[in-house]
Amino acid sequence: MNLRRPARRWRAIALVAMLVCAGAAWAQDAEDGEPVGEPLSGKALSDRDFGVLTRQFGLDRRVEMYQWRREFGIASQGDGYERVWNAAPIDSSGYSPGHANPSRMPLENRRWWSESATLDGKPLGSEVLRAIGEWRVFRPNFSRLPSNLAATFQPEGDGLGSSENPLDPQIGDLRVSWRELRLPPLEGKLELREGVWRLRPEAAAAALNAAPAREPVATAAAEPESGGWSPGWFAVAVVLALIVLYRLRKRRQARR
Repeated sequence: MNLRRPARRWRAIALVAMLVCAGAAWAQDAEDGEPVGEPLSGKALSDRDFGVLTRQFGLDRRVEMYQWRREFGIASQGDGYERVWNAAPIDSSGYSPGHANPSRMPLENRRWWSESATLDGKPLGSEVLRAIGEWRVFRPNFSRLPSNLAATFQPEGDGLGSSENPLDPQIGDLRVSWRELRLPPLEGKLELREGVWRLRPEAAAAALNAAPAREPVATAAAEPESGGWSPGWFAVAVVLALIVLYRLRKRRQARR
């Protein structure tokens, strides 16, 4: 009689049980709402006016115009004027002659958000991006810059500028720069609610620009799904079944 076969068989059964338990534990972590993968931004975001692309979670275009700004001095010295870069038009209707600003911005500031971000194959809520995303300046590839804008703008710093001489800008000149939104580590900050990744209440409270987070409904979270076993209970059942089989085999061997 070969005694090695039963031993090998039981070792194989034990290995299968260990794998089932490990898989069940992994599945239980995912079910409990703890992400296990890396977030994906989905479709690339594009500033079509300038042909700028990013594969991050947001794209921000910042436009500044060179303008006059009044400096209020003491009564004996009067008011003075300085030239500054500003992201919004400065009203110069009350300024002295020779200090007029353009009445409007030729280009507008714009922002795009990813609408198809996912994590572990499930949607990532837009409020997550807005609350904890970090804007970082980046220098785009301007190979797709349309010809009409290429005639007006030239590379300047990390963006583009319309000044003929960047060292001597004139009133009304523009400069454009871009930022992309990146996500910090998400461990401990998210939970899965109704199939969508949302900020945990404590993470939302810690984010300075987060909207007030709604508490999840306790009854809905505690109610089990009908018609199926959770991965944890399935693993326990497998282990119990193996124990029962092992004891039955021992009894049979003892009777023989």
